[in-house]
Amino acid sequence: MWGRRVAAALRALGPARGYGTGRRLLLRQLFEVRSCTYTYLLADADSGDAVVIDPVLETAARDTQLLRELGLCLRYAVNTHCHADHVTGSGALRAALPGCLSAISRASGARADRLLDDGDRLRFGAFELEARACPGHTPGCVALVLDDETMAFTGDALLIRGCGRTDFQQGCARTLYRSVHERLFTLPGSCLVYPGHDYTGQTVSTVGEERRLNPRLRLSADAFVALMEGLQLPPPRLIDVAVPANRRCGLQDVSA
Repeated sequence: MWGRRVAAALRALGPARGYGTGRRLLLRQLFEVRSCTYTYLLADADSGDAVVIDPVLETAARDTQLLRELGLCLRYAVNTHCHADHVTGSGALRAALPGCLSAISRASGARADRLLDDGDRLRFGAFELEARACPGHTPGCVALVLDDETMAFTGDALLIRGCGRTDFQQGCARTLYRSVHERLFTLPGSCLVYPGHDYTGQTVSTVGEERRLNPRLRLSADAFVALMEGLQLPPPRLIDVAVPANRRCGLQDVSA
């Protein structure tokens, strides 16, 4: 039942939206059920240039098929951070689609074709995504913000009514609090928030909603730190496999 509700919500996104004079953005929000990961496909509907954000190895064949069906040219397979709950699909996309480059933040310590610093931009057709450093969940987390600030793909830094955990991979609750308040909550209130995961079937929020309604990030910094340090969550099930693989982000031998 929950899976059908998510699928219906994703279909309701529609095929394309226009942002800015003379530009047409195509957006697909895709879901991987085991890790509850959202993968995002963005493309310039006129040039066909595309970017995939946070692909998952198990659904890379699905993403490849969709790109081919839509006649798109994948420029980048980019990860918002070095994931601990799944292996990235960057390597599989890179192998299947010549010309695709993997990308991740330099601060992640991972390998990729392109290492992103704060403020770097990924161009696809008439659009750009800005890599905005948002450390705290991990030191190498970035949000990817569309050039007109109408959309932010926030990875695990900011979730819908939540945030990523900070108790492993050199996470820091105080750093995460500062990142969200200074790097994300300063975006326009109407900016759409597309998270890296959701566990309750929600698909999108806005910066304004999260400023007002996020129960963790409405707290004071000290209260937020106390909350995060007291969560006592079990480690991610795939952490021992996923983290070493994702340090070779998009450069791993996907047949191994």
